[in-house]
This record gives sequence, C-alpha cells and structure tokens, in this order.
Amino acid sequence: MKFKIKGNYYFGKYNQTSLKGTDGVEHFIKRECPADTDTTLWEMPIAYGQVESVVESAVEGHKFWKRITIDERIGFLKKYQEQVIARKDEIARAISLEMGKPLWEALGEANSVVGKVDVTINDSLPRVRDQEFENIMPGIKGALAYRSLGPALIIGPFNFPCHLANTQILSALITGNSVIFKPSEKTAYSAQLLIDCFHEAGFPNGVVNLIQGGGEIARRLLTYKEIKGVYFTGSKEVGLEVLKSTHQDLSKLVALELGGKNPGILHHDANLDVALEELLKACYLTSGQRCTSNSIIAIHENIAEEFIDKFHKISKKIIVDHPIDYEKEPFMGPLVDQRSVDSYLLYMGMAKREGFDEVMRGKQISKKHNGYYVSPSIHYSESWKEDSLFLQSEIFGPNCTFVKYKEIEEAIDIANATEYGLAAGVFTNDEALFKKCFEEIDAGLINWNRSTCGASPKLPFGGLKNSGNYHPAAVAMIDSCVLQKASLQMQSVLPQGISSIKGIDI
Repeated sequence: MKFKIKGNYYFGKYNQTSLKGTDGVEHFIKRECPADTDTTLWEMPIAYGQVESVVESAVEGHKFWKRITIDERIGFLKKYQEQVIARKDEIARAISLEMGKPLWEALGEANSVVGKVDVTINDSLPRVRDQEFENIMPGIKGALAYRSLGPALIIGPFNFPCHLANTQILSALITGNSVIFKPSEKTAYSAQLLIDCFHEAGFPNGVVNLIQGGGEIARRLLTYKEIKGVYFTGSKEVGLEVLKSTHQDLSKLVALELGGKNPGILHHDANLDVALEELLKACYLTSGQRCTSNSIIAIHENIAEEFIDKFHKISKKIIVDHPIDYEKEPFMGPLVDQRSVDSYLLYMGMAKREGFDEVMRGKQISKKHNGYYVSPSIHYSESWKEDSLFLQSEIFGPNCTFVKYKEIEEAIDIANATEYGLAAGVFTNDEALFKKCFEEIDAGLINWNRSTCGASPKLPFGGLKNSGNYHPAAVAMIDSCVLQKASLQMQSVLPQGISSIKGIDI
C-alpha cells in the first residue's frame, strides 16, 4: 500500500484502532486508486467507539481556544501555512491518486490551501470585527461582539478534499471555534496530510480533530448537542439528510454547500473563441465532478451549428489518462469510483431514451492502467423539455447539453428551469443584456464572459434553491462561524431617580 492511515486525531495525537470493532466484526474501508484499480492506496479501520472521545476533545479544545486573542490565532494559522507550503507537492500527489484529478490541477488545489490563509486573515476576518457605536441612545454606547459558536463539524467532499474543507476549517478556527473534520471516505489520506500540517504547526490539543469513516460516522456526530456548527459540502440528497438529523436542534447552525445544474447562455454576439475555451473548461474540468460544472448551454439559433461543431471537434481531442503516470499530460483523469461510472453511463442511456441528439457519446474507455475512465459527452435539443429527468439531474460527469433558443427571455427561462441555482455564465458583448440576465437568473454566482468554474475566494460563494441554504462560503464562510452579542452600555451611572418613571406615584 502506498499510504498509511494513522487513525483518528484527537487530544493532539493520532489514535489507531484494530480492524475489528468491539462487536468482533471487521469495520474498515479499502481505497483503490481510481486511475489504477490494481493499486491499493490504503486500508483503514472505522472506529465508531472513538466518536465520543473526538467530541470530548473538541469541547476541551474550544474552552482554551476561544479565550486566546485573535493575534494569537493568526500566529497559529501562519505556522500552519508554512507547513502546507513545505508539503504542497505531497498534498497534490495524494489528491491526484485518491480522487483522480490531474497533478497540474491538484497542485492548483494545494496552492489554494496556502492562499486561503491570507484571504481568511485579510478579507474574511474584517467582516466579524467587534464594533462600538457611541451615543447609540442618549448617554448610551452600543457594542457588537462576534464570538465563537463552539465545536464545529466539517463534513468534506471528495472532489476538492483539501481546498473546500480548508476554507471552512480556517474560518471556524480564526473565530475561536474548535474543529472536527470528517472528510470523504474516498480521500482520507489527503485529509490526514492537512491535519499533519496543523499538528506540526503546534495547535493546542483538542482545537483541531479528525475522524475518518463514512456516512454513519457523520450521522453519529450530528446527534451530539455539544456540536454547535455543522458545515457540509456535497450532494442535495445528503444535504437533506443532514437537515433531517439536525432540524430539531435549534442550537446548531447548519450551512450547506450543495450541487448544481449550471447553465451557460451563449448569445449570437458573443466572442466565440473566448466562449469555446471557457465552456470547455466549465464542462470538463475535474471530469465534470464539480458542483459548478457547466452542464446546460442555452445557445442562440444563429450560431448553434457552427459553435457545436467546433466544441465537438475539440472535445474529441481531450486527453484522458492517469493523473501522474501518463505519456501525454491529461486534461481529464478518471471518475472517482465505479459507482460514478455506472451513474454516468446510466444518464447516457437516459438521454437516448428521452430523445436527445447524441453529438458525442459518453462511454467507458480503456487506458494503460485499469481505472474509471470515461469519455466526454455532448447532447443537443431543439428546445427545452419540461418533462426531462436528464435535463434536471446533476450528472457529476463530463457532459454538456446544448439547448437552442431565439430570444434572450427564452434563454433565461432555460437557465431557471432546474431545481438548482448555484452558478451561471453569460456570454455576450452586450452589457445591458448581461445585467438583465444577472437580475433575472436565480443563481448565487453569475459570470459575464467567464465559465462557472473557478470562483474568487474574495467573493461569497453559495447557491439558491436546492444548491444551498443561504450560508455562502468563500469570503463569507466566516459569517456562519460566529454568533452576535449586542450590548447597551450606560456611560453615566448617575441615577435619575425612580420618580422619573411614568406611572409610579412616589
């Protein structure tokens, strides 16, 4: 095996357990490399019996961490950043082998982990600085303080196993919360490397904790009253399960970053060369396994044939291969597992049954290594199909569907036709037309002449409808990590006398 899983991290150290649980039955997860299924990356036991200890560790860590100063917390974050810089190549390699994205893309993720420290300190933290208001009432000063919630549970995704969780962890930590990180069971080693960096940075015991495992571990953690913040990134279906587990616990703040069925609008006056480059990235980066992947392109009838032909020709040239061991550097690696392949192929059959034109067929492909490799796919429809399950579903694979339109109002209707509202891209040279789209499309992120992939960490990132619950991430993540405490403070303590109160006869 390439990697060693050291166990769950709590009370400042890793705690390993045997493969056999207290019931005498083996509970463990085995991870194969999605790009080379003949290679086992690691095996790890699932320690259900350690859940309570992890929570106790976070409770104790919070008692200390909430009392130290902001400057002290910043100092710890800076030390963590130094550790990530020193190990970013190792982190990138782990990401590539565990989830399949090409090494060049994984290096970008590792670099974003480094950069997020500065964004958290310089851009997020000012949003929650304490404030005072002189003479908010006659002779009275007002004060507003932002304080930690308590132990925070971060449930991470597989597609950005370090970057997305890192955003949530840093925002929670800088505001005084302790953290329990439950990563995807598909990317346990990448998560462990992050925790190693916190450990080497000298974080106090209990402030940062890691627990490995699948959905059952998360379900058990969600039942603990001691956990006050819950931050989940993943599918709508699992997000709803998180809400079901927490909706009767009013002491928990729950922030969900969910999926998308993200549209692009390609108007007849757009720069087609720019649109071609941007939409190829939007549809196929990370093999389509991004919540911001572009999967529907509303295209004006005047340019549909020309553009789709160009898009198809380049799509056929995309290199799909092992993320590290390749002859030519790939743009796409494999999907994350066999279940994802099966789901992707299922949607290909669904599109055919629903009558979509198959411009490019998505299929499983063979490479030098056995792995979960698939080809990109392209579909086309003359108009929107209201009863199409294919058009409504988040495929989470390298697919796009072109839908033709005549007037911009029709394109906006197409963009708003799904249950999701995460991101959209509008390609046009007409600023007024973009502004119309910006106002009328129901999405949290709407780009102009740019793809839906690759949000700025200095802007809020969150979706509407079934793409989230109005707690955006990125720079705004910190807003969901604090409670607000207000105070009215009388500056003069000279009594006015009870007789000044109306309705009392002295």
